[in-house]
Amino acid sequence: MSAQNLIQEVRKRSGWSIFMGVLSAILGLLLIAYPLATATITTVLLGWTLIFVAIAQFVFALHSQTPGSFFLKLLSGALYGITGMALAFAPLAVEALTALLGTLLLVQAGLTTATAFQIRPLEGWGWFLFDAAASFALGVLILDKWPSSSVWAIGTLVGATVLVGGISRAVIASKIRSGASTVDRGVRRAAQEREPWDGLLGSEPKPHSEN
Repeated sequence: MSAQNLIQEVRKRSGWSIFMGVLSAILGLLLIAYPLATATITTVLLGWTLIFVAIAQFVFALHSQTPGSFFLKLLSGALYGITGMALAFAPLAVEALTALLGTLLLVQAGLTTATAFQIRPLEGWGWFLFDAAASFALGVLILDKWPSSSVWAIGTLVGATVLVGGISRAVIASKIRSGASTVDRGVRRAAQEREPWDGLLGSEPKPHSEN
C-alpha cells in the first residue's frame, strides 16, 4: 500500500470514529435529559441505548490501528451489547439493574485504562484515561446506590458515562485525522519539491557508447 493510500485509509477510519463518537455523545445526552424532563426512564429505553452504544464500540474496534486495541474495544462492545439486550428483552428489578450496570462500568473503566496506555504517547490519550476515571467513579456510585437506586438516577449516571466516552473517542479520532492530514500535506510538498530535480536528471544527455 502506497503512503497516499495509507493516509486516505487512516482518514476514512478516523472519520467513521468521529461520527460514532458524536453519536455516542448524543445517546449519552438522551439518557441524561430524558429522566430530568420526565422524572422517569424505562429499562427498555436504557437497554436499547446501550445496544446502540455497543454497535458504536464495534465500529471503533473495526477501525482500530492495533490488534490489542481491536480486541479491547470488541470486548467493550460485547459487554455493552449483552447488558443492553438483558435490559431491553428481560427487564430486571432495580437491585439486579444496579449490580449489572455498576459492574459494567467498572469493567469498562479497566478496559478503557488499558486502551489509554496502549495508545500513549499519542496526543489526546489522556481523554481515554479521563473516560476510565469517570466510568470507575460512576460505577462505584451506582453500586453504592447514590444518589438513589431508582432507575432514572441510574440511567442518568450511565448517560454521563456514555457522553464522556463518546466525546473522548471523537477527540482522539479527530486528532488522528488531523495528524494524517498533516502527513498528507508533507508528502505532497515533498513530491512537488522533487519534481524539478526529477526533470533535470531526466534531461541529462546520455553518454555515447564507444564502438
